[in-house]
Amino acid sequence: MLGYFHQNMKSRAHLFISGRVQGVFYREHVRRWAAPLGVKGWIRNNDDGSVEAVIEGEKHILESLIGKMRCGPPMSRVDELTVSWGNHRGEFEDFRITW
Repeated sequence: MLGYFHQNMKSRAHLFISGRVQGVFYREHVRRWAAPLGVKGWIRNNDDGSVEAVIEGEKHILESLIGKMRCGPPMSRVDELTVSWGNHRGEFEDFRITW
């Protein structure tokens, strides 16, 4: 039972993604992947060409989404993806692309 509880624990991840991730629909693909999973948060382009995201949800679901984000959609190339884990705050109602 403890394993089940741990697996369904909610968490938060702050991500920075670099590579060919702007102008290739990276953010839109992540939004499409996140929404049906119940992941909430945001994703945006940064001025330095990287993409930044904050996501919240069940940790094992976040880990699965992060795996897809590491691969990226067609035409993208992820050179580096860093994750900082934190406590779930429950501050988001959905997942959206921000500016």
